[in-house]
Amino acid sequence: MPSWSSTLSLYSIPVVWFTSFYPQTMKFLIIKNTAGFNNVQPRSNVSKFVENKNISPKLAARVERMEGAHLNGNEALPLWFAAVLAGNYAGLSNEILNSVSLSYIVTRLAYNYVYINQETPGKSWLRTSLFFFSLSMPMTLLIKAANKMVAQ
Repeated sequence: MPSWSSTLSLYSIPVVWFTSFYPQTMKFLIIKNTAGFNNVQPRSNVSKFVENKNISPKLAARVERMEGAHLNGNEALPLWFAAVLAGNYAGLSNEILNSVSLSYIVTRLAYNYVYINQETPGKSWLRTSLFFFSLSMPMTLLIKAANKMVAQ
């Protein structure tokens, strides 16, 4: 039976991947169900959706934010993957790796929620704060892993 002292942090890699891709799925479903999805040129769907006069500006902006959340998640993936792998390779404690992994997942979910639902400059700053807070987590693991490797 896995416990907090087990090597659970490696499971965070597919979970974090999921946090990056569920906004893409939400975006796809909205476009597909309202305007139709062009699978021949899938990267043109958001711009065509936004330009569609039959789509409310509020829904168009929400779809753009879903795209932004997805892209930001993709940009963050390599850093997270490297941090988890480096932390495990360096032999950081599973308690540290697991707690930072769980914190990162929760923060990325909160980031996506705020990003997709925010409509005001004030809430956009909450999104920015969550982004930098989440960024501190892989950086912490990378620095701890480097320090441990240098000390060996």
